[in-house]
Amino acid sequence: MYQQLLQKIENKTAIIGVVGLGYVGLPLAVEKALAGYKVIGFDIQESRCDLVNQGVNYIGDVVDEELSQIVLDGKLSATTDYSLIALVDAVMICVPTPLDVHRQPDITYVESSSRNIAKFMKENTLVVLESTTYPGTTREVLVPIFESCGYELGETFFLAFSPERVDPGNKFYKTKNTPKVVGGMTDRCGLLAATLYRHVLQGEIHQVSSPEIAEMEKILENTYRNVNIALVNEMAILCEKMNIDIWEVIDAAKTKPYGFQAFYPGPGLGGHCIPIDPFYLTWKAKEFDFHAKVIESAAQVNEFMPEYTTTRMMRLLNKEKKAMNGANILMIGVAYKQDIDDLRESPALKVIEVLKSEGANITYHDRYIPEFSHKNESYQSIELTETLLETADLVVITSRHTYLDYQWIVDHANLLFDTKNGTEFVKNNRHKINRL
Repeated sequence: MYQQLLQKIENKTAIIGVVGLGYVGLPLAVEKALAGYKVIGFDIQESRCDLVNQGVNYIGDVVDEELSQIVLDGKLSATTDYSLIALVDAVMICVPTPLDVHRQPDITYVESSSRNIAKFMKENTLVVLESTTYPGTTREVLVPIFESCGYELGETFFLAFSPERVDPGNKFYKTKNTPKVVGGMTDRCGLLAATLYRHVLQGEIHQVSSPEIAEMEKILENTYRNVNIALVNEMAILCEKMNIDIWEVIDAAKTKPYGFQAFYPGPGLGGHCIPIDPFYLTWKAKEFDFHAKVIESAAQVNEFMPEYTTTRMMRLLNKEKKAMNGANILMIGVAYKQDIDDLRESPALKVIEVLKSEGANITYHDRYIPEFSHKNESYQSIELTETLLETADLVVITSRHTYLDYQWIVDHANLLFDTKNGTEFVKNNRHKINRL
């Protein structure tokens, strides 16, 4: 059975399923279809499936023309009907793994998806979990689900973990050319998964000895970034107290060709990975009576940044003899990073919460986020005009979108706070700029 599945993967007659058609799943489904496989996407949102079946793209990292063509060619379709799992030879799980209100991993989407797959899949199917999670999930959660349905690991079904490495908005590294890590539950499981990815992706396929290695390496990747961002955020707070420009300090430090990687401060962490993933590890560590002190401290620093940002804003207004209560605050950019339409965990939302609690009037501009709802309030992006800039009590740059004319913004704003160094290359009126 193993050889039959391996042959199907190698000659591209295998049908591939992708469960979850979001920021991870849809780009992966598209790449598999472009590589020549027939792909069926599964999602609980009927609206997403309808868009895919119409060839309509809703993810920034997917090329519109490629999606419409593979749908037209019959290489990609989408459905909410999990019984069609019976048609696939390999299935990738790309569902969310959020934190609950207690900052503990919520793997209910992974569990429910696995149960649906186990209920309908045929024997000799490869299952790969891509959702970021704590070390041990594949072995401790997925294996029992499939074995309880009568499947024998490494014989009648094959299981591996291969963490997604999606970086929304990255101009160079996409799903296709980003190196992939694969860890199988058995040697056969790992080889099948690695072979499939090698036939789809251009990036190196790095096979590790177990799912736990692959699960932990993904947590290490994002914890590394989380900790280093916390370090530079803490440095930014100290530098402001010492009247030292942290941005110039970083520019100087990164001239060293070894031993230093530049990270930058900001109003907080955003996105679906860096603010969340380290908590998977701190939660799991407690099972071993271990407290990840560095990780926990880093989280505290980063979670403090929205509050610190609003404190700086209050002080800037105070210098102008204005109160935060009743102040007209214009926020430029609410996406969690530049040039993307992703609002998940955006620090701008936390800044808005604090500002609203202090009685400020909030307006925002972001071409990528035309509207959103938060804490039972609806917001709409407004056009950036000279009048809008000139009448705002404080203009705050919270996303460094490249379409913005920062010189023009500086010229017309009376009071400006730049949390992302978007005004880095502004030449005139630099005295107006207050940076984080």
